[in-house]
Amino acid sequence: MTVAVNPMDLVCPMHARLDADGRLLHAGPTLRKLFEDHAYEGRAFLDLFEVTRPKGVRSIRALRDLAGQKLHLRLRHAADNGLKAICIPDPGGEGLFINLSFGISVLDAVRDYDLTNTDFAPTDLTIEMLYLMEAKSVAMDASRRLNQRLDLAKTTAETEALTDPLTGIQNRRGMEQFVIRAIERQAEFALMHVDLDQFKQINDTQGHAVGDKVLQEAARIMRQETRHRDAVARIGGDEFVLVIDDAPTVATVEQISQRILTRFRAPIMYGDQACYVTCSIGSVFSHEYARPQVAQMMSDADQALYASKNKGRACHTIFSPSEQRVGEAGSASSP
Repeated sequence: MTVAVNPMDLVCPMHARLDADGRLLHAGPTLRKLFEDHAYEGRAFLDLFEVTRPKGVRSIRALRDLAGQKLHLRLRHAADNGLKAICIPDPGGEGLFINLSFGISVLDAVRDYDLTNTDFAPTDLTIEMLYLMEAKSVAMDASRRLNQRLDLAKTTAETEALTDPLTGIQNRRGMEQFVIRAIERQAEFALMHVDLDQFKQINDTQGHAVGDKVLQEAARIMRQETRHRDAVARIGGDEFVLVIDDAPTVATVEQISQRILTRFRAPIMYGDQACYVTCSIGSVFSHEYARPQVAQMMSDADQALYASKNKGRACHTIFSPSEQRVGEAGSASSP
């Protein structure tokens, strides 16, 4: 059997020529790909293929009787790939000439057998479809990469919109969204308003670079003294808000505030310069409100904060909306 290219290989690359006994004399180049490593030379065509429609074709004589009719076949070693075919008497011999195609399963065949445009007749519409598939694949790949860049840009922009650029913690907008989500899921939480005492004096006497360092260190301290699921935000200037999630107790909030107050007793270093700064804290609890609102809680926490300022700074005060009063939690220390 020869596998040299002949004119029929170009015109019908997926054809088979059978001898009078129904044995395979020649297979076109595309058809040979379907056999993969399976031996086909000289074998009976019906040992290699099963005619699934019409039924009952088990001999070369029965196959010859179907000349000119459309056939449905399948490879016996690859039953999942359906084929279409038509057979005619072989113009150059006593056997049959069978031309096969993939039909609607061509996309699966291209994938399974790594077919290219050279595996189809130049006039086959499949060539046009393959070009369209390639163009679509390129376009889809470009679209996917563009969407990934857009998603990344969107995520980055959203993160930046909720982040304080100096300290890297949340800004006022980020804090408000965190609180709104906590309210929507009916979570209990505490809101702690923290203000650095006499921070303006540091800016005025030691410069804004030192002031920025103090703000960054303050943010780091507050982040370290809270949990990952809590929110820490700089809402402007030297003001910070901590949102302690998951139904914290008064004792828990007092412990957090005391740890922060203790951390601020140590100087913040900027090179060789030691910066001494304390903070005052005011807190409110969401369970004290029938319907918590961000603005109302911030206003009440602000009242508690200024109560701490009036008591000498560097202390923590809890606001109680139900009693319309503020009460000190923890002892005050000198500024």
